[in-house]
Amino acid sequence: MSYLLPHLKNGWQVDQAILSEEERLVVIRFGHDWEPDCMQVDEVLKSIQPKVKNYAVIYLVDISKVPDFNHMYELYDNVTLMFFYRNKHIMIDLGTGNNNKINFVISDKQEMIDMFEVVFRGAKKGRGLVVSLKDYSTKYKY
Repeated sequence: MSYLLPHLKNGWQVDQAILSEEERLVVIRFGHDWEPDCMQVDEVLKSIQPKVKNYAVIYLVDISKVPDFNHMYELYDNVTLMFFYRNKHIMIDLGTGNNNKINFVISDKQEMIDMFEVVFRGAKKGRGLVVSLKDYSTKYKY
């Protein structure tokens, strides 16, 4: 499904996507298009894209083709979702300890829409850190 969402093919395009969007949330999925986790997230992102298009724009970046941000954003996971609003990185507290990004698969469409909405509303109010509706620290019960 990644072919249906816009790809950013170099660092300049990523910078321009973040810089140029003034009113909407910029969501960037960093990862590899062939990675199963990325495919799963891309499927969810494609399905929710028409529902969130008024307040969020979604881009995909293949970190092997665009390695410019790998060290800066610590992109070492299979899939990474990051949020930007008016050229500012918006962090989200998921209860996992890593507030910079989402680095796990969220397969529920409504859960993803809710997350986008929470981040957008918090960013619009000027917050740099928003708190997720759900605590993901207990996702895996050992």
